[in-house]
Amino acid sequence: MAEIMHGRKALSSNPLKSSAPLGASLAYLGMAGSVPLLHGSQGCTSFALTLAVRHFKEAIPMQTTAMDEIATILGGPSNLEEALLNLTKRMKPSFIGIASTALVETRGEDIVGALKLIVAARPELQGVKIVYASAPDYDGAMEDGWSKATAAIVEALVEPAEGAAAASPFVNLLPGVNQTPADIEELVELIESFGLGVVVLPDISGSLDGVVPDAYTATTFGGTTVQQVAGMSRALHTIAIGEHMRRPAEILRDRFGVAGTLFPTLTGLEPNDRLISLLIALSGRPAPARLRRQRSQLVDAMLDGHFHFGGRRVAIAADPDQLYGLSMVFGGMGAEIVTAVSSTSQSPLLARVPAAQVVVGDLSDFEDLAAAAGAELLVTNSHGRQAAERLGLPHLRVGFPIFDRLGTAHRRLVGYRGTRDFIFDVANIVLANLPHHHPEDFARIPGEEAHDGHAVAATH
Repeated sequence: MAEIMHGRKALSSNPLKSSAPLGASLAYLGMAGSVPLLHGSQGCTSFALTLAVRHFKEAIPMQTTAMDEIATILGGPSNLEEALLNLTKRMKPSFIGIASTALVETRGEDIVGALKLIVAARPELQGVKIVYASAPDYDGAMEDGWSKATAAIVEALVEPAEGAAAASPFVNLLPGVNQTPADIEELVELIESFGLGVVVLPDISGSLDGVVPDAYTATTFGGTTVQQVAGMSRALHTIAIGEHMRRPAEILRDRFGVAGTLFPTLTGLEPNDRLISLLIALSGRPAPARLRRQRSQLVDAMLDGHFHFGGRRVAIAADPDQLYGLSMVFGGMGAEIVTAVSSTSQSPLLARVPAAQVVVGDLSDFEDLAAAAGAELLVTNSHGRQAAERLGLPHLRVGFPIFDRLGTAHRRLVGYRGTRDFIFDVANIVLANLPHHHPEDFARIPGEEAHDGHAVAATH
């Protein structure tokens, strides 16, 4: 069991974590016809928007209530009302997801009460679903904001099941913030191969996967519809990925009677075997032959790759759930986690990380600890590139944001195929950084001397 260590620095000089409002906004982007709205200053939104655009390289319809100094002192309900009316008139969304920021939360505004009064007094807002999640910057990181927004959507939009059962059996899939659009597509394809339908919440595979629409749309393009969310109470089962998705799954279980299974990670052989076993039980069907072949390919990749993992000293910095998932793969392949840095301490999975200790800190802590521990590979987001340059170490980019590489949205880390590809990525980085010997590296044979560029035997 890892020991959890908290840093004592007065400030974060090289931040690791991204904010909870950003995580909530990304979750809202998984709804069809959606506009995320951050209730705070313009700076709160512009910083989050910049990171999201750089990571996904897509247009992000993120908006703000633009709180100024006067609104901060006197209160922001009027800014919230004006923003909702403007968005409804100009962008015509079917869903608006509101996330608070530290500015309004520190002031102590009753946002829930103000929102009820606004919606009741404005008939223009009756045709749009509005959901609010409290996600101040100082409470957790991206994982927490994503979880809170998803839980708020479930609480506000899922309707009790009435009448006959659903026409076709389906399951609810609650992906974590660490799942890419490609990950979600992989899981949907996997579930559907057992004859089951699937409702994904949030579903960024249709809104942030790099598709160019035929016509301009001011809101999200793709995502889960309000009607699909309303019917989640009729599902056979809920599959949640990551400890931070426990709360939405519990709401579906406690309020609507939908049983669920939480997978801390779906990267690795054992967790995917568990997922396949669950789908076999839910569907009553055997695993398709192609999945058996994919599993065999993964086992072969593990055999091929373990030479390059075994004994490798690895440093990882990420949000808690991703840190746990990655460390389990590295540890299972024989690598040693010599440095583990988490953005927050708000996950029980941190104690299960296969490392002597987990430090809750930033990328400055990560760099110092990795150097002291003699790490051979750095695993973190794009902000770790300077540390990799200073330490002269290879850098595997994971998490958020990744802005200096293309194709992040189409990179898989889940399932048999995603795990296989991850093993190859790591092994290839190791291979690319192995020292290679050259002829000049070898000492000359004693008794020989150079002559005109050739080694010749010395004569006496």
